[in-house]
Amino acid sequence: MTTLSEALTLTPAGDAWRARLDTSFSNAPQAVDPLKGAPFGGLMAALAGEAARKGLGIATPIRSLTIQYLAAARLEEIDFAPTLLRGGRNVAYASVAAGQGDRQAIQALVTFGRDVAGPGLRPMPPVPCAPLEAELAPLDPGFAPGFTRHIEHRFPKGPGLFGLNAGGVVELGCWMRCVDGLPLDEARLLFLLDGLYPTYFTAFPAPPAISASVDLRADLLAEITPETSPEGWAYFHFVSRDVGGGWAVEDGTAQGLDGAPLALVRQRRRIMPTRG
Repeated sequence: MTTLSEALTLTPAGDAWRARLDTSFSNAPQAVDPLKGAPFGGLMAALAGEAARKGLGIATPIRSLTIQYLAAARLEEIDFAPTLLRGGRNVAYASVAAGQGDRQAIQALVTFGRDVAGPGLRPMPPVPCAPLEAELAPLDPGFAPGFTRHIEHRFPKGPGLFGLNAGGVVELGCWMRCVDGLPLDEARLLFLLDGLYPTYFTAFPAPPAISASVDLRADLLAEITPETSPEGWAYFHFVSRDVGGGWAVEDGTAQGLDGAPLALVRQRRRIMPTRG
């Protein structure tokens, strides 16, 4: 199985940067042929951020990344083409387009910015426990996408499947890290921000209503260094904001071991129609 570090590797390809989308990062359930799925959206977001940084030579931290999933890419080589929209000493703006031949798969906007002196306000609740105190819960391969084999999930209050949140707040907390156990970095954080099943799975009975990501926006709240999380852990809390009309909108937060804010994420999903 290709490692995450290998999957995040970009090599020059003319004016673009090329990655290999391995079948182990498919969003198809583990129980079926991975070629029936598409590359995991979190991997595509991480690669877009890496391509912008590497291709444009920007050293300042990513502050926000917005990605639209235009079409399902094939699990093979893909080229990421970054463009500098505006560069500045403190803030830089970039766009990234990725595709295979004439078929564009994603487009992304990336904002880079350095910290400067200013007021501070970071109102997030404390994390509920330490990662190893939470329940280790490998996901059911009957519905869990293949890419989840690259992620360790630990749930302080259990995975909540299916319908255990019915009638209450549709929320879910989980400690996650990549199974390679490497320190958290920007790419791994972007990868993990999409690393769990839709939160609305906890509100409805099985079988799950399958959905596809349409767009995702991640705001990184702090510079991510090897000291941020040496063993790769971050605590994620997701909330379903709206589900209906074939759409779902969900918000999430990421925090470090000490509760420090790391990121915010909002994702819009298109729920696949069911066949009677």
